[in-house]
Amino acid sequence: MPHYQTWEEFSRAAEKLYLSDPMKVRVVLKYRHCDGNLCIKVTDDAVCLLYRTDQAQDVKKIEKFHSQLMRLMVARESRSVAMETD
Repeated sequence: MPHYQTWEEFSRAAEKLYLSDPMKVRVVLKYRHCDGNLCIKVTDDAVCLLYRTDQAQDVKKIEKFHSQLMRLMVARESRSVAMETD
């Protein structure tokens, strides 16, 4: 399971994984209060991408990325539209 050190690498890989087959991809967010870590995992059962952080600015990036993924997952229009990760 690849553990990404930078947010940019993780977000690009997760976007690519989602766009390859949107119906198989799952996203899991996990927060451990005792460690102060937030972990986001994106998987399609064959590939599992993981990013873990304890930085507040990364939490904001994860929140924005997660909401973009959720919008794409529930959108009725074409799901092949690339996400904008500004």
